[in-house]
Amino acid sequence: MIKLPNNFFWGNSTSSMQTEGAFDLDGKGPSVYDVRPAQKDASDWKVAIDAYHRYPEDIALMKDLGMNFYRFQISWSRVQPKGEGEFNQKGIKFYHDLIDQLLKAGIQPMICLYHFDMPLNQANKYNGFISKTVVDNFVIYAKKMIQEFGDQVKYWLTFNEQNLYSSGGGFDYSGYQQGERSLHDLYQIQHNVALAHAKIANYIHEFFPGIQIGGMQALHELYPATTNPKDQQVVRKYKEFTTYNLLQLFTTGEYSKEVVAFMKENHLDDILDPNDLAQISKTRSDFISFSYYTSAALDSTKVPVGTPPNYWADYSKVPNHYLNANEWGWEIDPTGFYNVIMDLSNRTRLPIFPVENGIGVRESWDGKHEINDQYRIKYHREHLEALKDAIQDGANVIGYLGWGLIDIPSSQGNVDKRYGVVYVNRTNHDLLDLKRIPKESYHWLKQVIHTNGEVM
Repeated sequence: MIKLPNNFFWGNSTSSMQTEGAFDLDGKGPSVYDVRPAQKDASDWKVAIDAYHRYPEDIALMKDLGMNFYRFQISWSRVQPKGEGEFNQKGIKFYHDLIDQLLKAGIQPMICLYHFDMPLNQANKYNGFISKTVVDNFVIYAKKMIQEFGDQVKYWLTFNEQNLYSSGGGFDYSGYQQGERSLHDLYQIQHNVALAHAKIANYIHEFFPGIQIGGMQALHELYPATTNPKDQQVVRKYKEFTTYNLLQLFTTGEYSKEVVAFMKENHLDDILDPNDLAQISKTRSDFISFSYYTSAALDSTKVPVGTPPNYWADYSKVPNHYLNANEWGWEIDPTGFYNVIMDLSNRTRLPIFPVENGIGVRESWDGKHEINDQYRIKYHREHLEALKDAIQDGANVIGYLGWGLIDIPSSQGNVDKRYGVVYVNRTNHDLLDLKRIPKESYHWLKQVIHTNGEVM
């Protein structure tokens, strides 16, 4: 039986807008999420699970579970309300207090600096990360956070799921408010985010040698839908443009030659400013992290002629009849999880850190009995078994973080889509009492962590 390392990281992963609430308290400025209204199947973002006030309770649950790691995000507009200019000391104090209590509980913090919630001022004034001004402002903010917290926080990420800026998500997550959503705009955003990451990674490596910083991507294993060679070609090329190009930037500081050739052919190479490339060329990563939830099969016949590779998956995903899926069509594939870990390990030879994994399921509480979520136990057990297989085959996997293991609104704001082993008592449109109630999976996970994965 494969044993996990004694210093293996077990933990929880979240974002600020999905946890904190307190959207207008103590000097926080508005982010692009704060102005989004509630929808039929989604909450607004004003309260979330009120972790701004209740985080001691959540830390106590994580400690009881045996977790030794918590990845959270700093809300840029909480510590710097306009994303430029003066910093908000009350916001900074909140994160100092959070970190102090995590460390007191024996929980190592990891800070993610940006998880899609652009300060509204930066979005409205500069149109988000398409602007080099926003890159410069982000670097100022990030350096300030490293100076504030770098003596206590040893693990850092710049951007959540950075490869999403290579697809249509580049517009949705970068603060881009207006424009034609042209291919040139997409590649400019992708490049600017890579530049911002490089500047912070280089800053950390030069001035904070005790800190580790890694690249982070959203990954799902991709399969050709059939034995048609064109299906395999779609998978290979899509991965090169939306995964491997960024992986190369994280580890060698060089763009993929195939991506550069495409940029030249499509008159996008003016984006590749020599001064930017000089900064990016210095980039290195101490580890590679990723989120993983599902896999997908791609059918080349569904891709319209002339579609840029960055968008191929938007058209070509088809159901994989060998796999079961949740209500939202996310197919459950622990073998894909193994494949992703091995691919990253073999390509980079770096420590690999899965920092998001889980299954979203519609759940409600009857006010009395624990939620029987055997499906969640099965999901995590099978993915942990796949992780152990990867370690046996040579991968250096340093931890396993579940996503939102204390329930939070989903990425689209849907409170009904729950990932947690702890139920939070609220709905999309009724805050109720926000009580935290362990599910059956809580007790299972506690046993797993306390035996360092030996009992599953």
